[in-house]
Amino acid sequence: MEKQSGRVNVQGKVAYVSQQAWIQNTTLENNILFNQSKVEDRYQACLQSCALQSDLSVLPGGDQTEIGEKGINLSGGQKQRVSLARAIYSDADIYLLDDPLSAVDSHVGKHIFEHVIGPTGMLKNKTRLLVTHGLTYLPQTDKIVVLKDNKISECGTYKELLQKKGPFQEFLLQYLASDPEELDELPGGSLFQSTVVLIYYLILRYKTYFNISTVFPPLPDACPHMSH
Repeated sequence: MEKQSGRVNVQGKVAYVSQQAWIQNTTLENNILFNQSKVEDRYQACLQSCALQSDLSVLPGGDQTEIGEKGINLSGGQKQRVSLARAIYSDADIYLLDDPLSAVDSHVGKHIFEHVIGPTGMLKNKTRLLVTHGLTYLPQTDKIVVLKDNKISECGTYKELLQKKGPFQEFLLQYLASDPEELDELPGGSLFQSTVVLIYYLILRYKTYFNISTVFPPLPDACPHMSH
């Protein structure tokens, strides 16, 4: 998405986790600490929350194993969890999470959401902007912003968007038609109607760190509580 006009002001330290994990050619521990001093309790909490402890048990040198181009080759899911642990350890104010759960198994994704991203996770007091395809996480977000044709089509809480019966509900129906098992994990599943494909952003803890003015292309009345 490109900003057409206006400005975006950010207050506080920002951590970014890209969809394609970035790994340094150094030890796993150094990849997480990223030149910061080691605080053992916080470090161990990051390992546990990102489900990395079981991986350390099979690596030849534990967290002192060298990873990257000249070291042990990690799987995509392992790299993503190391990248996420690095972001958590940085103790930033704002977290931009570009679909970090897509590279991990579903049960690992649920563990990470519960222990890191969700309302009781390590980042519960931080501002989190999450992009995800995981529908089961939607009811636990504070705000959902729906994008269609590169514009904001609607936004609100999970319950508000279901009641609108707009593109968000239409997207859920199409997704659940291809994977009906997801229906059991979502409240209000019987309400979904019609079909539309869209991309959506999930915003958790939308706090005063962001001051956004005329960031997105105009779309009147789609999201009255945000400047756009």
